[in-house]
Amino acid sequence: MALALFDLDNTLIAGDSDYEWGRWLVRNNRVDADYYARTNERFYDDYKQGKLDIQAYLAFALEPLAALEPSELQALHREFMTQVIAALWLPAAEQLLARHRAEGDQLVVISATNRFVVEPICRKLQVEEIIATEPEVRAGRYTGNVAGTPSYGDGKVIRLREWLQGRNQTLAGSYFYSDSHSDLPLLREVTHPVAVDPDSELRREAEQRGWPIISLRG
Repeated sequence: MALALFDLDNTLIAGDSDYEWGRWLVRNNRVDADYYARTNERFYDDYKQGKLDIQAYLAFALEPLAALEPSELQALHREFMTQVIAALWLPAAEQLLARHRAEGDQLVVISATNRFVVEPICRKLQVEEIIATEPEVRAGRYTGNVAGTPSYGDGKVIRLREWLQGRNQTLAGSYFYSDSHSDLPLLREVTHPVAVDPDSELRREAEQRGWPIISLRG
């Protein structure tokens, strides 16, 4: 059994769930609309330019989880799935996952986005194993803080190594599918790195290294 690792945002879905969740909070008047929309855009631009301060971003992105009641968050996310995520669905991504299942591989989504946002999306994709940024929870509520290492950049490698500890699994024969240059640290660790609808920096690296480049959007 080989590991088949998948980034989520702009890889298995045709958009960024973290960014879209921020826009969804704005549209539903759950945050200060002008400030939150402007800051959400700034952080997303920083991410695309490779200069994201992940700790500053998470302080911003996780604050609404702490401010809202758990029941309200769940209701908002159910609507988010039907109103936003459904429009980002990629049948070719489901086919790719199905191929790896048929080959007996262990499927894992590894995402920098926090678990609250990504877990229902992964359930819909029928992927049970998830490595995501973990929002801290105390007494049944989010605190706005991060538990452990964010799974972003080099953090994905750290979190994957933690996940592998105690499991009868190695990176031998492993795959990792991603769209983003921020995932280069992990792409360099696996046996079969695959660039999926890549950004310009990842495309350049993939071409130089002879990595496969595929699209799930056509």
